Amino acid sequence: MPPADQVVAVVVTYHPAVEATAALLRALAPQVRATVVVDNGSAAEQVRGLAAACAEVGAELVRLSANTGIAHAQNQGIARARQLGADAVLLSDQDSLPAPDMVDRLVAGLRAAAAGGRVGAVGPVTLDERQPSATLLFADRRWGPRRAPRPADGELVEVTFLLASGCLIPLDVLEEVGGMNEAWFIDHIDLEWGLRARRAGYRLYGVGGAVLGHHLGDRTMRIPGRERDVHLHSPVRNYYMARNTLLLVRSGLLSPAWRAGYLFWITKYAVFYALVVPPRRRRLREVLRGAVDGVRGRTGVRAGGRYP
Repeated sequence: MPPADQVVAVVVTYHPAVEATAALLRALAPQVRATVVVDNGSAAEQVRGLAAACAEVGAELVRLSANTGIAHAQNQGIARARQLGADAVLLSDQDSLPAPDMVDRLVAGLRAAAAGGRVGAVGPVTLDERQPSATLLFADRRWGPRRAPRPADGELVEVTFLLASGCLIPLDVLEEVGGMNEAWFIDHIDLEWGLRARRAGYRLYGVGGAVLGHHLGDRTMRIPGRERDVHLHSPVRNYYMARNTLLLVRSGLLSPAWRAGYLFWITKYAVFYALVVPPRRRRLREVLRGAVDGVRGRTGVRAGGRYP
């Protein structure tokens, strides 16, 4: 298992709030061997800010001319990490913030988990400050992944998949399982990779005590009767979520019960956005368009324009 000084962090950015990303880079720099920032076609002013933030901590900035999707950007960063001699890669979104000992704790968790079998990846206890009681770890249940209880300090909890941000993956696992699914562009990328890793015989774990602050979605909405707020995304993300959920159902990676569970979930998702979240008509069009493309097996960038 790799020591922390053999870990390269890969941060993907897209129109970032530069100050938040700079805080992330400052937090990562002392914890890893190197940091590679892959920018997915942000505006020139943002790229200048990113370049300054990278220079401050000695991170490397890789500029992509256009947004070709989070999976492609992650794969570009993974390839660069391999060139830098990394043994493992730590994926991160632009608006996450790791605790000062997160990487060391993840590496320790990876070693402990490896004593019991083949480990594909480990991840932190991911917390959204807007919902501090909601741990973003997901474990197997009858109808699909559901939130897992928060593990105690040092405890390992087996999970269905890991959110990409904060996920620590040995490079030899990526060699066997393959990289992120670029055809899906965005949404369910981490889930699909996790399911492939498990199909290859690997297990995935959340590591208690390794903590990452992270914002999931653009904003949240309180729904009466629900214990937790709902994370909301832009209308075009409704397209990708609907399409990629149906691609996931067709992928062969799910059991019959999980296929039924995801079909039920995407139906609820569509009804919720179409009836509750403005602009409702546009969201309904995006969901329906995504559903049609999912049934047809269409992948890549949404036809008619790039994200968002």
